[in-house]
Amino acid sequence: MNIRRQSPNEKILTERKPYRVIISGGGTGGHIYPAIAIANALRTLHSDTEILFVGAKGRMEMQKVPEAGYAIEGLWISGLQRKLTIDNLAFPIKIISSSFKANQIINEFKPQAAVGVGGFASGPLVYVASLRRVPSLLQEQNSYAGLTNKMLANQVSKICVAHPGMEKFFPADKLVFTGNPIRKEIVELAQQELSSKKKEGTEYFDLDPKKKTLLVIGGSLGARTLNESIINNIQTLVEANVQVIWQSGKYYYEKMNEQLVAIPNHEGIQLREFLNRMDLAYSVADVVISRAGALSISELALVQKPVIFVPSPNVAEDHQRKNAEALVRAKAALMITDAEAPSSLIKQALALLTDESQQQQLQQNIKQWARPEAANHIAQEVVKLIEEKP
Repeated sequence: MNIRRQSPNEKILTERKPYRVIISGGGTGGHIYPAIAIANALRTLHSDTEILFVGAKGRMEMQKVPEAGYAIEGLWISGLQRKLTIDNLAFPIKIISSSFKANQIINEFKPQAAVGVGGFASGPLVYVASLRRVPSLLQEQNSYAGLTNKMLANQVSKICVAHPGMEKFFPADKLVFTGNPIRKEIVELAQQELSSKKKEGTEYFDLDPKKKTLLVIGGSLGARTLNESIINNIQTLVEANVQVIWQSGKYYYEKMNEQLVAIPNHEGIQLREFLNRMDLAYSVADVVISRAGALSISELALVQKPVIFVPSPNVAEDHQRKNAEALVRAKAALMITDAEAPSSLIKQALALLTDESQQQQLQQNIKQWARPEAANHIAQEVVKLIEEKP
């Protein structure tokens, strides 16, 4: 009888227990979707990986993460406001409460690695994890580092970044240039034959394939300037015979909808609070109007869409403007300031919709910002942390 001996490598593989990883952070889609992309990439590398998310109670991650198929625990935590408020007075208590809760979660879940993507919940969880000697990694999406990540930088083993020059915020020896993780469906869109996906998108949004389509995205919470620029120029868009897919965000949807339904012949303007099929929205868009957040830039680069950025002025160190200006210098995007948008945004968008030569130039040049393997790269770094721990 032949008895096949098990090789040492096979024995190691057989005895390997499923990895356990905590991913923390959120607050906006710009933090949540990269976090979910990292989780999906970890499951692609090792399908039995056990993943637990930790978010902030009452924030959008408490809904979006379970919809993506992952468990989530909530912390009682929020950010500091720029003025004196009751929430600010309660902030120290929230930090203590969240730290105790984070410690309890770590005791019960016993993670082998912790990942922080920025946002309120990321701070207490990653800080406590580092104190507990859990290998930890940060993912910074923006060119100007967020406060939470800057405070945690000395506590973690690695920091995955999407922009060069981040040594001014973080220890250089911890930096790994990965790009920003992109939602799986957006990566798949970039890899597919666009014509077939565009047909699906045209049917999904019930569009006329012969008409030009403008996509307006102001982020998951919405952007007041973008919304007002659209609603105040609806008649111009109607007269131009242009279709519009308009994501208003949850804070502005009801008000915008009340005004829209009162405008004659507005049927070509599709107002949505949120776009669940962002891949289909990108597929049908001829031109995109967007804020200049890190996630939006990464996605638009991947799908290669002509875009007009309207940077938010309400962000740390005006980093959205700096993001957008880098693309403008490379002739990879157009930019209009928040102050200019009400008077000139729609005029500029209509001009771009009719200028196919400029559209092609922008599409070609924005490609250099695409990092389709970012989520997989970060997942590999997480696995390295686990496997290299003594």
